[in-house]
Amino acid sequence: MGLQKYNQKRNFSETPEPEGKQQKHEGQLRFVVQRHQASTLHYDFRLEMEGVLKSWAVPKGPSMNPTDKRLAMQVEDHPFSYRTFEGDIPEGNYGAGHVDIWDEGFYSSVETDDPKEGEELLLQGLENGSISFVLDGKKLQGAFSLVKMKGRQEGAWLLVKKKDEAAVSEPYDSEEHLGKIAKSSSTKTVKKSTKAKAAKAKPSAKSSEILRKIVPMMAKLTDGPFDGDDWIYEIKWDGFRAVAEVEDGKVELYSRNGKSYGETYKPILDSLKQLGQDAVLDGEIVVLNDKGYATFQQLQNYQNTPSQHLYFYVFDLLYLNGEDLRDLPLLERKKRLEELLADELPAVRYSDHVVGNGIAFFKEAQRNNVEGIMAKKADSPYRTGQRSTEWLKIKTHMRQEAVIAGFTEPKGKRKHIGALLLGVYENGKLTYVGQSGSGFNTKSLDALKVRLDKLVQNESPFSGKVKPNAPATWVKPELVAEISFAEWTNEGIMRQAIYEGLREDKKVTDVVRENAIHTTEAVEEAEHQPSATKANIMKSASASKHKNRVTQTIDGQEVAFSSLDKLYWPEENITKGDLINYYQSIADVIVPYLKDRPQSLFRNPEGITKPGFFQKDITHTPDWVRTIKLRAESTGEDVEYLVCDNQATLAYMNNLGCIQLNPWNSRIASLEKPDYMVIDLDPGENTYDDVVEVALATKEVLDKAGATTFCKTSGATGMHIFMPLGAKYTFDQARDFAHLVAQLVHEKLPKLTSLERSPKERRKQVYLDFLQNSIGQTIASAYTVRPKPGATVSTPLSWDEVKPGLTPEAFTIHNVPDRIKQEGDLFKGVLGEGIDLEKCLEKLS
Repeated sequence: MGLQKYNQKRNFSETPEPEGKQQKHEGQLRFVVQRHQASTLHYDFRLEMEGVLKSWAVPKGPSMNPTDKRLAMQVEDHPFSYRTFEGDIPEGNYGAGHVDIWDEGFYSSVETDDPKEGEELLLQGLENGSISFVLDGKKLQGAFSLVKMKGRQEGAWLLVKKKDEAAVSEPYDSEEHLGKIAKSSSTKTVKKSTKAKAAKAKPSAKSSEILRKIVPMMAKLTDGPFDGDDWIYEIKWDGFRAVAEVEDGKVELYSRNGKSYGETYKPILDSLKQLGQDAVLDGEIVVLNDKGYATFQQLQNYQNTPSQHLYFYVFDLLYLNGEDLRDLPLLERKKRLEELLADELPAVRYSDHVVGNGIAFFKEAQRNNVEGIMAKKADSPYRTGQRSTEWLKIKTHMRQEAVIAGFTEPKGKRKHIGALLLGVYENGKLTYVGQSGSGFNTKSLDALKVRLDKLVQNESPFSGKVKPNAPATWVKPELVAEISFAEWTNEGIMRQAIYEGLREDKKVTDVVRENAIHTTEAVEEAEHQPSATKANIMKSASASKHKNRVTQTIDGQEVAFSSLDKLYWPEENITKGDLINYYQSIADVIVPYLKDRPQSLFRNPEGITKPGFFQKDITHTPDWVRTIKLRAESTGEDVEYLVCDNQATLAYMNNLGCIQLNPWNSRIASLEKPDYMVIDLDPGENTYDDVVEVALATKEVLDKAGATTFCKTSGATGMHIFMPLGAKYTFDQARDFAHLVAQLVHEKLPKLTSLERSPKERRKQVYLDFLQNSIGQTIASAYTVRPKPGATVSTPLSWDEVKPGLTPEAFTIHNVPDRIKQEGDLFKGVLGEGIDLEKCLEKLS
């Protein structure tokens, strides 16, 4: 439209508005909404494109409610400099009246975060009469559309909010929203003035809504104390880890696995309600004994025997009055925390520390029989949900969480239980680690027996045979016990295990054997971690002023990320940023399975609670992302496929919402010849033990053929069996061989398996899917996360692990990186030389 019409309408000797000059702006695209009290009140909605502001007058103002369709009349383009204009346009001039900035920020096309590509797409959409974009302002957030109305007056459009996590369902009035914002600001000002030592804003802290459902940062176990000038040392409190969200006098208190404590610890809730400021606190709920030290057993008995010595010891501050503090150095966060808690609350205390003197502090903990100490790197950021060597726990005696898998009959005068049979998870399997017959009293035995009786089952939940020293009753592995013990034996059994109590704050599947790492190694690793202003991708130092976007240099490329705090798994509190960090942590292992292969993108930009969609044709990518044009078998049309050759492209895909990665079975250099054959075991209403039985039968057939085989969980309900081909045979040959194998397996297990593709024809049968062996067909990659509850991962297995009791839910985004470190890449042979198909056929015939 240009600026000619804008300039013609204005007399710049009378109006303070800026003169119309085209001004090309580099970087992210900007938007502004101006409240314009002219002859009638309206809102001017302006989007930067082609060096000007494309503009619409919105009589009722924008709405965050998707049910509102707001009329937007397109007006003349305005100069880019108009986005900062506020003031009065004098009477007698065009648009006379008062102008205020109602909202401003950055925006992008929904299809790409790249400003140049986004601008091209937006201009094309503008010409076609429909554009979709994502706003990130102070008031307006999320996806919107502008749609041109047909059959109405010229220039009439509709401005509509899309349904997403930023949308609201209540009525939305722009004028009313002004009042709410003003009220909110004044309330926070009053709150801040109530405490003389309230924390002040720092430039390095980021503005933010209050943080919700935080998964706490965790520590690694090390084998001894040390001194370090760059480290602080705290008491390791013997209680329940808890996070508190305090907002407008309301308190949410929950465990490290997100379980609400409700009114369980009412004195703590009542104390936090007196805080007078909005904050998110990390600490430990404890009960102190007469000597002033925390005792886990007394905390266990708190519900039956309430104690006046219940406290919430707070050691970290993550959020305060509109500021996300997680990127600040630990010492800075603790300084603000100490100021915040300067006016002591009845059941809340500041957890103090010493600097540098770790060895002396540890000896003092030993003398007073304290559980242990924490060593924390003084400049470390708060790494939400991560276990880091920047936080180390050093125990004065051995402690271990263990899953209760059964109990033995009592002897003598003992009632109910002789000893608990205990286990931990190793590689997804519950492994026996000993038994505990001490640490109980009459009350704890009674209470524990009631809980265990509800879980009794016939079969042992352990992965191997266990021979207790007395008749055993097996239970479902649903309870976690805290155990103290003398040492680990050479056989991996806890010696002199003492029951300390139940842990309600820990998921059963998270219970693993804690092996202490050497202190020197841990400290050295921590020293190489980015300091507080250089944290991981989710907390990148290169974050722009645009609070929902950060950039990170990966493989020499600037990769842009958006909405990293968006919850992709709301139940598990796993964000988009967590997903990206997972893939970056295993990039060296997973990229070889993606490299040089077309990708069929499956995108879940709203997380797992909303349907995802496939996208094969990807026309707008950064210059450094490789694409290849291929003819689609299904439509006969050319499709631009993305090719993931490196870590940067992997991150780019994840930012698009690609949770699950789907590479072709063949590489670009030999598209007609796959690198491997796949048989997908797809259960109907079967148990996973049924899948295991079919997998082992498949291996028997392939062993008879002399074929090397590999398997992995699908990450959902099935299992994938791979046979390397080394790109020596065609897809037809691979599919024919897979069909033969499937037929032989079906002959072995005719009732349990089926070759029928339709689920209606196979209710309790495992489908032997051999049809995945076609050009363009894809299957979830090894190590890919699946958009399923629990953030499960398609995980390679050793054949020794494929046995009854195996469950795909045991392998998740949380534990697979550590599994890879311990086991290595169990799947790498899939990309090897490949089998001799002719010889395999001879052996089977």
